[in-house]
Amino acid sequence: MTNPAEFDARLSAVESRMEQIAADAAAAVSDAAAARHLAAARDRDLADLTIKVDANRQAINALGVQTASRFDHLEQRVDAGFEEMRTGFAEMRAKFDQTSAGMAQIVELLTGRDDQ
Repeated sequence: MTNPAEFDARLSAVESRMEQIAADAAAAVSDAAAARHLAAARDRDLADLTIKVDANRQAINALGVQTASRFDHLEQRVDAGFEEMRTGFAEMRAKFDQTSAGMAQIVELLTGRDDQ
């Protein structure tokens, strides 16, 4: 066997190395716990984000339905307005025709008197 001083030095080195390995193992366990904690926090964050995205999607869809309904109502009002305008123009045209016929009759009466 080797001398006792050399043996003590080697034993000390082994003990030091074992302490280092134990510290590394404890750090690894701590790192694994931290990783599990971060993964759980990430899962909670993703769940919260999913809920918020779903709520936003529902709100956007509701706004789309509401906007479509408002456009349908607006389209109906515009169509009704154009129909009212067409009716008014037809009435005006009829009255213009009546006025024109009346004026033609007046002109006929006046020209007929001048001839006599």
